[in-house]
Amino acid sequence: MAPERANAMDHVVLVLFENRSFDNLLGRLYQPGEVPSFEGVIGKDLSNPIPPWAEHGAERKVVPYAVADDMDSPNPDPGEEYQHTNTQLFNILDGTNRFKDATEMVAPYNAPAEGQVPTMDGFVTDYISFLTVELGRQPTYDEYRQIMTGYTPEQVPVISGIARGFGVFDHWFSEVPSQTLTNRAFWTSATASGYVVNRPMSNFMHNNHAETIFDRLELHGKTWKVYVLEPDSVSFTGMVHMARLRGRFGTHFVPFTEFERDAAEGTLPDFSLIEPNLLAGHGDYHPAFARALLPGFEVPIDPPSSILAGEAFLARIYHATQSARSSAGSNTFNTTLFIGWDEPGGTYDHVPPGPVPPPDPSAPAGQLGFRFDRSGYRVPAIIVSPWVEQGAVFTDEYRHTSMIATLREVWGLGAPLTARDAAARTFHHVLSLEVPRHPDTWPEITALPVPEFQMARVAAGQAFCALGKHLCHGLLHHAQQSGMTVPGAPSDPDAEVSPALALDL
Repeated sequence: MAPERANAMDHVVLVLFENRSFDNLLGRLYQPGEVPSFEGVIGKDLSNPIPPWAEHGAERKVVPYAVADDMDSPNPDPGEEYQHTNTQLFNILDGTNRFKDATEMVAPYNAPAEGQVPTMDGFVTDYISFLTVELGRQPTYDEYRQIMTGYTPEQVPVISGIARGFGVFDHWFSEVPSQTLTNRAFWTSATASGYVVNRPMSNFMHNNHAETIFDRLELHGKTWKVYVLEPDSVSFTGMVHMARLRGRFGTHFVPFTEFERDAAEGTLPDFSLIEPNLLAGHGDYHPAFARALLPGFEVPIDPPSSILAGEAFLARIYHATQSARSSAGSNTFNTTLFIGWDEPGGTYDHVPPGPVPPPDPSAPAGQLGFRFDRSGYRVPAIIVSPWVEQGAVFTDEYRHTSMIATLREVWGLGAPLTARDAAARTFHHVLSLEVPRHPDTWPEITALPVPEFQMARVAAGQAFCALGKHLCHGLLHHAQQSGMTVPGAPSDPDAEVSPALALDL
């Protein structure tokens, strides 16, 4: 039986990577004039000013945008919290917050005036201030210029090859000008219950009771799974929505190898969410965390080159989707793969984000006084389907909640979850070809080698990322609230949690 375009979204696979802006990964995807419209970086005079208080390089006045020198850039990972993002977008850094960690910053947390338009010129300012905390000294020009760099298609051939081979959204915005958990919550529930930053993670684990897309799917007889890349056994989606989804942990949260099996056997659920290994910080494209966590010390927490591991993981997902040829159930022709990111993570982008409706306009201001009335900035977003034209660029404005809005419309899932997905643009119309492209004609995708030492450390549980630290504090707090005795747990609630203790938790 010939495939039908009406079935193009019978199965939807969403993979969410970490902490890269659109400019950082895809800004050089197309040359000017190569496609009718593309909001990239080539041919533009992009730069950020150097603050006059910088001890090194201030006489240069600006840092021009350039190509990344290596696969570990920026290293260390820049600040990504709301406080840092405000500085990056508006170049506002209150004097009392300079050279401070986000947890030490005070109100109004570098926030702009109401209605102020982002200038996208505070990335260098914020990175110098942030690195001073990380390194225990002001960084050199060569150290802080990393924040004004991005990759070429040759450096990241997997994401670039897939983007050029199918459709890319060049105005896809993250939902919150802040970090991971709040943005991932918007992908799956169109709200973050007022929470803006990751820590304490127990905020999400215990107090986020918002309805999720998974609840809505079940209500309408749809199936779903969350696939988590090994060796990470913990789903951050599950932790973010623990109050709603805890009863599904044993049935709907499974290892990634099951995705490859389900794709091959034609047994994918209606909706699949794929998580990279976020606990160890690899397979997720996340910048290295961090070259110097303590002044004067090199702390082996997060080995570099996770961007290469991300490329390798994405290639696995692409090949599993491309080779799904089951004659019954899910297959290449009725499955849409969507590749997204949670947030840009402090990496440079030149397109200012705009205002958005709060999820609940009647709710009081959320954490740190934020009203959820302006979005975060651009992230990569790619759609893969035999029904998508090769080399397509979709220039309208989309955001994370466009996924929920699209699923509601295509699958008849009912009313909006919040005012945010009610206002989001849907994207199913981009599956526009009358005749599908046979998967044998799809682009050949080959990842660059991943450093062996990196993967060995991850497999051994020796690597550990910032998000993993937040999870462990949340799990420790949850265990203690549940009356459990945790051998080896630090008495100080703010103390570091070791990778070994994390795995036990």
